Amino acid sequence: MQSAASFSRDANRVPITKPGLQVKKSITLVTGNTTHYFPLFTVTGAVEVMTLYGIVTTALGSNVTAAYWREQDQTTQADISLNTGTTLSSASIGSVIARISVATIALSLKNSSAGGVLDPVAATAPDVFMPFVVVQKTGSIKTEIEFVYTTNNGSLGAIQFFCGFIPISTDGDVIPSTTDAY
Repeated sequence: MQSAASFSRDANRVPITKPGLQVKKSITLVTGNTTHYFPLFTVTGAVEVMTLYGIVTTALGSNVTAAYWREQDQTTQADISLNTGTTLSSASIGSVIARISVATIALSLKNSSAGGVLDPVAATAPDVFMPFVVVQKTGSIKTEIEFVYTTNNGSLGAIQFFCGFIPISTDGDVIPSTTDAY
């Protein structure tokens, strides 16, 4: 299956290619006193992820903690952001969750209730978003980008996630995951 990805276009209908092809997936957070894993995007081949971010579409509850992204190949996981995570509790509609640095740095949250600027992590950063490469595990093993968070008292809310990517192998692609949360 090929992605239904597309380029954005400027006012002159010229494709804006910098973030690459873009796919999206919306999730509704679930309650329960545990850690939740949401498969967001399925990767085939090798891709360079140019942007990975989420926009809060329904305000998050007060117990959304330790949020991070990881790659899951059904056997092992590789962190995409710091696995001790970021607290997203009570994030308002329109808040932005983004990966703006390397995997050893936590996600950045800009809560729309306070406004603010999301800035590159350093003057030498290539962009606001820090690109990275994901390679599918050999043998056609399902390889996914997941959103992980912990709640200790139930929490609700919804987030729409976006992944901008460039294929770097002939079969490189990203599509929204069809795997259920676990």
